[in-house]
Amino acid sequence: MKENLRKDLKMYLITDSDILKGRDFYKCIEEGLKGGVTMLQLREKNADGGEFLEKALKLRELTKKYGVKFIIDDRIDIALLCDADGVHVGQSDIDAKSARKLIGPDKILGVSARTVEEAQKAKEDGADYLGIGAMFSTSTKLDAKSVSFETLKEIKDNVDIPFVLIGGINLGNVGELKRFNPDGYAIISAILKEKDICAEVKKWIDVI
Repeated sequence: MKENLRKDLKMYLITDSDILKGRDFYKCIEEGLKGGVTMLQLREKNADGGEFLEKALKLRELTKKYGVKFIIDDRIDIALLCDADGVHVGQSDIDAKSARKLIGPDKILGVSARTVEEAQKAKEDGADYLGIGAMFSTSTKLDAKSVSFETLKEIKDNVDIPFVLIGGINLGNVGELKRFNPDGYAIISAILKEKDICAEVKKWIDVI
């Protein structure tokens, strides 16, 4: 499951129904998978448990169809119920050590980090990859604090595990991040707001 993790992280799409503005959720996500998304995270901050589980089960089928790794944000219970490939936890969610205990050694564990200390602790506690950000200001997470390029370099120099960059990244500014050589980019609105999601993902893959 983790052998090709660095490759799997390359084009990391995170869901957000609100951005789709009433368009068909599954159709839009499938367009992304068709376009070449390599990892999908189900993150639906406003969904209740029942809706979240339903989405998780359906997306698990879709990701299997396209051979794409499937990660659940925060909800370890739902990740286990739908046999997702892993979970992603933030600093205010269940801690990484407890998450690892619950999901076992084989599933992927991603942890959000904004500082070197958070990144080091995540690695010690069993994280397989880091989500570092927000790199730029972002409309999908209004409370996200930005990570400076200096801090990003410090994390990269001191914590040797795969990492993706997240937060306000678009085709106009992704070039500024390439020199840090991340394993991938976690994108939400820059892809989901587009009419042709499949074509947009292909554009991203060409650029990154």
